[in-house]
Amino acid sequence: MNLQPTLENELIMLRPLTEADYDALYEVAKDPLIWEQHPISDRYKKAVYSDFFTDSINSNGAFIIIDRSTKKVIGSTRFKQISNSKNAIEIGWSFLSRDKWGGKYNKAMKQLMMDYAFQYVDHVIFYIGKNNKRSQSAVEKLGGKKITDPHLKHLVKENESDWTYGISKKNWSKST
Repeated sequence: MNLQPTLENELIMLRPLTEADYDALYEVAKDPLIWEQHPISDRYKKAVYSDFFTDSINSNGAFIIIDRSTKKVIGSTRFKQISNSKNAIEIGWSFLSRDKWGGKYNKAMKQLMMDYAFQYVDHVIFYIGKNNKRSQSAVEKLGGKKITDPHLKHLVKENESDWTYGISKKNWSKST
């Protein structure tokens, strides 16, 4: 699976994140309210953002999100291989400018990514901070459920700060 294809629909385009995207993405990321429920709530600070951006570039799975109607950068997201599974992929590190909150843009982004991922894997996983009610709600609107299936227990992140949500290929095809 190519972790950085270019994906697009009528609303947005996801393309591989490049070093040249640093400033445009920071214009979005510097809003403190984007990060208020996130475990790293000071990511709006340039030094913290710089570490995040470098990590995103080095991940080889990060995307820049572009609004197709305005051609403006509106956020970022990424795919990540899950080390103990060949049949699941993580989607995470996603954020959108606040003027794009409310469902339509997040749904368009996740739909592009999941439609693509389900060509290769049977499960998409989301690790979401326990205090990040906004992201939990967004994933639940897409059909994501906290993982309780014992056959998928190996995908659950065992730490105190995250919940593990999943969407299976068979359930995704029923909801789209």
